Amino acid sequence: MGIVIENVTKQFGSFTAVDNVSLEISSGSLVALLGPSGSGKSTLLRLIAGLEMPDSGKILLTGKDATNQSVQDRNIGFVFQHYALFKHMTVRQNVAFGMEIRKATKGKVKGRVEELLELVQLKGLGDRYPSQLSGGQRQRVALARALAVEPKVLLLDEPFGALDAKVRKDLRAWLRRLHDEVHVTTVFVTHDQEEAMEVADEIVVMNKGKVEQVGTPAQVYDHPATAFVMSFIGPVNVLPSSAKIFQGNGFDSAHPEIFLRPQDVAIETEPNSTSVPARVSRIIHLGWEIQAELTLDDGQVVMAHLTRDRFDQLQLEPQQKVYVKPREAKSFPLYYSI
Repeated sequence: MGIVIENVTKQFGSFTAVDNVSLEISSGSLVALLGPSGSGKSTLLRLIAGLEMPDSGKILLTGKDATNQSVQDRNIGFVFQHYALFKHMTVRQNVAFGMEIRKATKGKVKGRVEELLELVQLKGLGDRYPSQLSGGQRQRVALARALAVEPKVLLLDEPFGALDAKVRKDLRAWLRRLHDEVHVTTVFVTHDQEEAMEVADEIVVMNKGKVEQVGTPAQVYDHPATAFVMSFIGPVNVLPSSAKIFQGNGFDSAHPEIFLRPQDVAIETEPNSTSVPARVSRIIHLGWEIQAELTLDDGQVVMAHLTRDRFDQLQLEPQQKVYVKPREAKSFPLYYSI
């Protein structure tokens, strides 16, 4: 068993950061806590680490009640967004720090440090100082330092948030490969939907201190449990159910709003019995994908995504008249905004 959270609540004054959350994280899994700012994801991570104590509820780590344990007794590795490396220490000394505090033998420290430097692809850089490394390399040092003490659980708080887009993408792939090698139960916080989808085995979607949905990336994207999940994960058009695009297409709904993914907007250059007219307002080229902004006759604006092959077939141009219909859409009993 990995991590079990039972009815945990944490308040700061009158603000409820985590609201009666229950969650199970399997041993050896890589789980993302995903949500907007203020959703409670970082507070929940800090509760697992012991950096905050819950007002109520229990936290179990590897089957043992850790609710009132100190940070030191939980055997957790924690990696912060801004590295938190010791500037006056070399890479090797930074990685060794936790083991030396625990009074490991010099032989064990030396062997473990060299093993980890190779694992995080920093072999040969052990004598450099943090200021001599790139942002991506510093974050890998921070991960090696967290892993050095052989933690039962590894917690990452927005680990790639301070890095540029290209480095973030490279490190996401690297983290996934690293996890597949070490199999430490890992929980990371992110507000980046793409990051969560790409890296995690399972995603915990949080909003306003509560868990909205838990599932694999495919489950939360293809089968969102709530309007919030659908609006937060992946692009979506939110339209009134009275919009003409839904009339006669089997999507008439008693709910006030309907959610339509851009890839589920079908575009044709000739009308048919279920399509409605629209005008191409804007075309955005994103390499392998084309985004088309469409304005319907009733004034509604819809974003559509097309493959390059489909775009080439249609030969769309700005201000061109086209005909559109939804392939698939969803509605929910209640929608509240992010």
